[in-house]
Amino acid sequence: MHPDTHAHADAQFSATRNRLDALLRIPSVSTVPAHADDVRRAARWIADWMTEMGMTRAEIYEAEGRLPLVYGEWLGAGETAPTVLIYTHYDVQPADKSDGWDTEPFEPTERNGKLYARGAVDSKCHVVIQLAAIEALLKGGGAPVNLKVLCEGEEESGSEHIYAFVAQNPDLLRADVCVISDGSLPNEHQPVLDYGLRGIISFEIHVKGPRRDLHSGHYGGSVHNPIQALAEIVAQLHAPDGSVSVPGFYDQVAPFTDEERAVLAPMHAPFEQEWQDVTGAPAPWGEQGYSAHERIAVRPTLELNGIYGGYIGEGVKTVLPSTAVAKLSCRLVPYQTPDHVWECLHTHIHALTPPSVTVEVKRMEMGAEAFIIDRTSPALKAVTAAYEQGWGVKPLLSREGGSIPVTAEFQRYLSAQLVMMPFGYKNGGAHSINENCDLGMVQKGIHTMLHFYRALADG
Repeated sequence: MHPDTHAHADAQFSATRNRLDALLRIPSVSTVPAHADDVRRAARWIADWMTEMGMTRAEIYEAEGRLPLVYGEWLGAGETAPTVLIYTHYDVQPADKSDGWDTEPFEPTERNGKLYARGAVDSKCHVVIQLAAIEALLKGGGAPVNLKVLCEGEEESGSEHIYAFVAQNPDLLRADVCVISDGSLPNEHQPVLDYGLRGIISFEIHVKGPRRDLHSGHYGGSVHNPIQALAEIVAQLHAPDGSVSVPGFYDQVAPFTDEERAVLAPMHAPFEQEWQDVTGAPAPWGEQGYSAHERIAVRPTLELNGIYGGYIGEGVKTVLPSTAVAKLSCRLVPYQTPDHVWECLHTHIHALTPPSVTVEVKRMEMGAEAFIIDRTSPALKAVTAAYEQGWGVKPLLSREGGSIPVTAEFQRYLSAQLVMMPFGYKNGGAHSINENCDLGMVQKGIHTMLHFYRALADG
């Protein structure tokens, strides 16, 4: 690696900032079919940049009914050098100014060193950080490692394309180290390295009562209101101590050891401060016997994500609704499988349903297993050294409560060491209004990647 690589990255940062602005202007919303062409446009934008910077391969992979993947590579370091596969995603959640944004979500606006736009922190800043670091290497004479990049276009909408792609292309994606570049740090000044993520499964409960909405005066009190029946069902999914009361739900959960509790202990205070800063909730809640951070890091959950039925407009409409729906999701921990949890939920919800209504439980996605990596791996040691150089502070170790479904597929089909390298900020409003990324963290992220490649090459 040329000694001027870091200087080159700094000299080009204004151009990098402009590239981030340009990518953010593309409304690559993967969850809305009307934006499919915008997702494809973003894929082409990324592939064009890969080609321009000197990557020797930049291809867009399409599949029937799916959104594109972008794959690029540069293998000029030679057969004896390590090969690194970098994963990130360029699709985003929906956004409209009427949701409560201060500015148009797809017109990036800079304020106080932060860039506000949908996708700024989740996860287009990561796309730009990764490509800007590679550009600095290639334009500085080459990288000390071989590089492969895989950018996903439907991380926010199920990831079905990449699941199949990873399974079908293990040779193309073969690497010594796989970097998952997504996610956020709880504090912009203190890096935290996650060595595990929770898995996920989501489902819906549809409760049906009468064949159509009814006059509540004519039939109220004689028909079991589906909203009430649904509320009675979901209220029985948790015990008073905050645990999930679904039989079999915890069967596959590994014990939480004293050794790992000690590893995670330094994160408790920072997490509690972040919790206060971000949630604004009056008081913590959750499973007894675990700290707030431990509930996020090592325990599974069952959450209500939405509930609706009947009349929800302004004013009064005294209707007895025919249906009610709840949307739920579970975050899973290592060894829990989506199929097992689904069967437990499906069986228990049917058992809870009274004969006065009918229920249908719909599985909304395949789901993904949790993953955990070796805290002592050479790759994680290189990541630790890189963040300490890039941030000037030794990182803490943690496990994250969120999910990146494709990580389980990388573990299943590739023999690479997995590491997480997030450069977002948790208070950046991912999936919410006024989403933003810290431009100082973007610049430090580029330098951290350069340090990582050198540390990995030096062994």
